[in-house]
Amino acid sequence: MATQDITAEQFNDTINDNDIVLVDFWASWCGPCRAFAPTFSASSEKHPDVVHAKVDTEAEQALAQAADIRSIPTLMVFKKGKLVFNQAGALPPAALEDLVQKVREFDVDAAIAAQDDGAQA
Repeated sequence: MATQDITAEQFNDTINDNDIVLVDFWASWCGPCRAFAPTFSASSEKHPDVVHAKVDTEAEQALAQAADIRSIPTLMVFKKGKLVFNQAGALPPAALEDLVQKVREFDVDAAIAAQDDGAQA
């Protein structure tokens, strides 16, 4: 599946209606963003079951502000609607591949249950 541009109106549905979603916050004037784009696109082709979404921070300033984007590119990863990764900076291809594999293996339900158990203690 190719990357898809999403807007503020599509953001919540995209992260909640898909198992794993990678969101690249970028801008056209950002050199590192442009350098990361082919890596992100290649990952989307390699992992068609993972949504690779792009948010243009210039066009979607309110969404970027709501997501507390302070530098770009910033990559956020959601699993089952929960934020599991948030990092500024372009990842090299091997690191992005490793991240996708780790997110696939990550049991978000168990992590939430453990967090809930800790909060009750």
